[in-house]
Order: sequence, then C-alpha cells, then structure tokens
Amino acid sequence: MQAHHDGSPLYVPQQAPRLGEVVPVFLRAPAGVRRIHVRSTPDGEPRFTAAVVDRRTENGDVWWRADVLVRNPVTTYRFLLDADGGPRWLTALGECGHDVPDATDFRLLAYDPPPAWARDAVVYQIFPDRFARSAAAADRPAPPWAMPCDWDTPVVGRGPETPHQFYGGDLDGIAARLDHLERLGVNTVYLTPIFPARSNHRYDAAAFDRVDPLLGGDAALARLAAAVHARGWRLIGDITSNHTGDGHEWFTAAVADVAAPERELYYFDAEAGDYESWNGVKSLPKLNWGSAELRRRFLDGPDSVMGRWLRPPYGLDGWRVDVANMTGRRGADAYTHEVAALLRRAVVAARPDGLVLAEHGHDYTRDLDADGWHGTMNYPGFTDPIWSWLVADGVRLPNFLGVPGGVRRRDGSAALATIRGFASLVSWRSYTHSWQLLGSHDSARIRSVVGDAARQEVAAGLLCTLPGTPMIFAGDELGLRGENGEASRTPMPWDRSESWDADTFARYRALVALRRAQPALRHGGLRWLHADADALVFVREAVEGGVLVLARRAPGVPVRLAGLGSADNVYGGAPGLAPAADGAVTLPADGPTFQVWRLV
Repeated sequence: MQAHHDGSPLYVPQQAPRLGEVVPVFLRAPAGVRRIHVRSTPDGEPRFTAAVVDRRTENGDVWWRADVLVRNPVTTYRFLLDADGGPRWLTALGECGHDVPDATDFRLLAYDPPPAWARDAVVYQIFPDRFARSAAAADRPAPPWAMPCDWDTPVVGRGPETPHQFYGGDLDGIAARLDHLERLGVNTVYLTPIFPARSNHRYDAAAFDRVDPLLGGDAALARLAAAVHARGWRLIGDITSNHTGDGHEWFTAAVADVAAPERELYYFDAEAGDYESWNGVKSLPKLNWGSAELRRRFLDGPDSVMGRWLRPPYGLDGWRVDVANMTGRRGADAYTHEVAALLRRAVVAARPDGLVLAEHGHDYTRDLDADGWHGTMNYPGFTDPIWSWLVADGVRLPNFLGVPGGVRRRDGSAALATIRGFASLVSWRSYTHSWQLLGSHDSARIRSVVGDAARQEVAAGLLCTLPGTPMIFAGDELGLRGENGEASRTPMPWDRSESWDADTFARYRALVALRRAQPALRHGGLRWLHADADALVFVREAVEGGVLVLARRAPGVPVRLAGLGSADNVYGGAPGLAPAADGAVTLPADGPTFQVWRLV
C-alpha cells in the first residue's frame, strides 16, 4: 500500500474552513514510513510542520496528523515522507520520488462552500423541445423560423435544418412526466435554455426577462418548479453569459442606434460596424463584460437576469452557465474569474443555497477554486477517459468532443492517468461538486460510443460510484443512440415503450439507488487500488464505511488485493469476498462487468 490522502471528511474533518483557522489533515501510510512533514505555502512562502502519529490500525496502517493554517483563501499543502528508499512527496497526483511543481498540491478553500444539497444530487438533463408535449402544445402555432416535426420524425444529425426542427416539447409536458424521473431515482432537474429564441436549442436568446411562450411561458415554469419542489427535488436553469442571439432586444437596439446604451453591451468595431460573435457564428453576438451596464442588467437587484428566476414563484435552485470558459475572455480582456465571482454572488444574494455550475469542454482547472463556479461539467476529466476506455471496436465518431480523428482508444491505465491528472489540479471540493457525465445534448450518446448494453452498464456504474455529481442525459437510461450532439437530441419515445431497453433502465435505476444508499459513494474519499488494460478497481471510504468497486471492460486476469477483509456484494450479483489464507481477495475476471461490494 502507498500512502494516501484526499480531501474527503475521513482525511480533512473540517470541510468549510475560514481564514485564520487551523485545520487538521490526516494521512494514511504503511508502517515503513518513519517521519512525515506537511508543507504549506502561506503567503507564498514554504513552511514545514511535523506530523504526529494519530493511531494505528489492525492491518498495519498508520494514520498521521498534521495541522495546516488556512492563511490564504486557497491554501495549498503536500506531504514529505521519509521512508525506505529515500524521501518522497505526496500530492494529489500521488507519490513521487523527485521534486515536482506545486500545481498538484492539495487545496483547502476558505471561500464560501457550495450548497450542501449539491453533494447528494443526481442530475437529469432535459432538452425541452424533445422531452414531452402537453395537450396545450398542439394549439400553439409554430414560429416562422421553425420546421414543425411529428414526435417520431427522425432528428437530422447535422444540416441547415438542424436548429430549426421543431417538435414542440414544453414545460407542462415535463411536469407530466416527472413520475418517470421518480422511478429512475434522480432528484435534480436541469433544463437547457427556456428563453425565447429563433432555434430549437434556444442558446440564441432573444430575451432574458420571460420564458418562451412556446414552452408555456412564465406560468408554465412556475407550475413545473412547484411540481419539482413538491417532490423535494431541485430545478436548475441554463444561462448564456457569453452571448445572446442576434434577435435579442439588447442587440437589435444596439444595431439600430450607435448611440443606444445597449451598444456597449457588445463588441462593435467602431469603423467597420462589425461585431464579435461566438466562434464567428454571427447569430450569437458576444457580450462585453467590461460594460458596467451589462453587469447592472445581469447582476443588480431582484429583477436582474441572474436573480429574478431564483425568486418565487419560479424558484430555480441555480444556473448552469453556458460557455463559461469564454465568458469575459476576448483578446486582451480577461474578466472570466471576476465575472464568475460576480455571477455566483448574484445567485447567492437571491438564494443562499443556489448552485452555479460552469460549462467547460476542455481544461477547466485554471477557472475553478477562484470564488466563482462551484464546479464544472467534467468532460475532459471524466467523459473523455471513460469513452476512450470503453469505446466499441469499429466506432468512428468524426468529432470527439471537438477533437478531430474520432474517439481515441486507450487502456485502463491511460484512462486512470487522465482522471487523476485533472482531479489533481483542483480542490477536492471543486472536483466533487462538478458534474460527471457520459454525454449530453452537445455530444454523442453513450450507447453509440460503447456499442452495447453491457459496456453502458460499466460506464453508468462509474458515473454513479466515482466522486462528483452524476448527470444523466434524458434518454440514456432507455438506451437511446446518437452519433453527435445534434443527433443525440432525440425525442423521448413515450408512445413506443417497446423500443425502450428495459434492462438498461433497470440498471440505471439500481445504480442510482446504490449511490443514494451508500454514504461512501456520495461523501467518501477515493483510493485507486488497481488498473490494467481492461480493469479499474478503487475503494470509496467514509466514516460510515467503505465500498469496493470493480469496473471491467473485457475478460482478463483476476485481480488479487490484500488488506481489505471481507466484503458483501451490493451490486452486480457476484458472491461476497472472503480473504484467502494469505489475506488476499480475488475479484472476478469475466467481463464486461461492473461489481460493487460493501466492506465489512
């Protein structure tokens, strides 16, 4: 066993420290470690503090304790171990026998923590146009931009009609289908944009002060929020802070009059009259966060963009922020961290338990832990490695999360290196409050990536057992397919239940229930025990107990582990584990398979 530490309550009992507090941190080490120091860097200067032995366990592990002064809002620390073979550093990336930069040091955050409910959330993402239609939807005429479609009309994956296919799903339709979510076991509903727009995705908002009448308007949002909250759940909205649509009333006023106050809300070229847009898409003009007027409209007061929808009768529980990675960034302008903090403060001012979650499709690590976003959508540190490990033979998705060349096939060790690499660069708090996802309305569906139900079960198992907040894209639990973000925006087949993969639904339901039943899966630490080409093994540990997890993509060599003791199977149907004469347990070698045992 190697020495281990993470930011979970088992190792850091004080989870919400304040500036000036001294926080005890614990490290579990094998008996051969003779001495340990913790190194912190208050005000940027290294300081070493000797650790002391706190307790010893029956299996020979030694728990060391050291105190860390929370001197700065982000306080970093690492451990120096003196053992056979020479001194070694322990950082969030693991043990290392040579000097390493500080980037992967452990972190304590003195900023206000995310809302407590977020750690227990299981999020269900809904694309409103494609989820469900109420009876009232039939009486609403399609807008001029739309190509009306019957519910069973195939979705065009990519083409000029893609943003214009209109299926007419609405908010009352969602409210009528909440029993399906109840059966699945989720407790948080995330809606992609609901404001008026000129597309089915609505990321080109034409206003922020009203809900699209095609979705039922403001009153329908109030009804949906009431229905969601009546079940004890949470409701998350989607806001575009980086751009509006070119039909937005702010932008049309700015174009109509160069002296209009709305002109400063965007980036206009004074000579050419042209404007900056998201990735050159002219229908999505970019917002200028250097504008005091933009900040006032977005942030100030109960009727601001961020605040009004968090208040009754709507009561959204927070926002997912679209294109958070680009918000406030443009050439020499670098407002991103400032804007993230301002958006979070506006949310918390409207409701103290509000969540602010960032969309970020690549390396988000420099944008977290800065008093802004509570977490991110963890595409690079979760979706990417899980896809790359489980991708089916012959799958040729042409654009893998924006990277040309298709899904890169990798073994378990490489997938683990990616997961650990991203997790090591942010605090445990930001990591565990980020959304882990197997796909979304912007990506291929997991069934199309992995090819079959067995590997999807492995993927869903990792979704529900690794740290972070699981996010399920509506329809994945039914085995729906889609090879890119547009083709994945599939209408839910409510009237074609024979097309549902009932076994996949049952597995998702059981895995969500397992997560909710085992405190270690929601609040526990993470200790990796084994990785090879076809298997990943880890243990989640909490004060209340621990669970052992085996994820296997294919048959392989049996994995033997020492020092765990007995374990009862709680998912996957394998027998319980009992140590052999040498004290080791042997995990199943068949696959694909996903197995979980409760340590006893």
